[in-house]
Amino acid sequence: MAVDTAGIDIASLVLRVSVGGTLVAHGWNHAFGGGKIEGTSGWFESMGLRPGRLHALMATGTELGAGVLLLLGLLTPLAAAGAVGTMAVAFVTAHLRNGFFIFRPGQGYEYVVMIIMVACAVGALGGGAVSLDRALGIEDALSGWTGLAVTALAGGLGAALLLAAFWRPGSRRPAETGEG
Repeated sequence: MAVDTAGIDIASLVLRVSVGGTLVAHGWNHAFGGGKIEGTSGWFESMGLRPGRLHALMATGTELGAGVLLLLGLLTPLAAAGAVGTMAVAFVTAHLRNGFFIFRPGQGYEYVVMIIMVACAVGALGGGAVSLDRALGIEDALSGWTGLAVTALAGGLGAALLLAAFWRPGSRRPAETGEG
């Protein structure tokens, strides 16, 4: 049975554009929407990610950078790892306690889990025919099980390290509690 590489290339393109475009929009909103970086900083602080400004800048930069790389199909598994990492942090810090469904109060985790799984699929598929990875001749080295492993491990480990180093849920600074 012959493998339909055209179908794989189309699937890769559709998934890269949807996840990449979503990440760019999300990062853009952090930077320029509503409360801008300052509002995002305060929101991250309220979830226990400190310092909030650092995390707002890191999340924004990761989402914008990974989104653009996915749109271009450049270093696709690493770009997809950026999606896995940012969504894994959102899963743990903001959505896990609210249950599965997005329509639940506080928003459940179905959306972030779906982005994580689609990003893992993108890492496995590789950039496809319409990608800089293919144009540069590096797609074969960055797809399949290797691409999936890079995506899942880099994204998951990045999120785990960030959470271990910076996430302090329920903790408040002395100024916030009236102490000190």
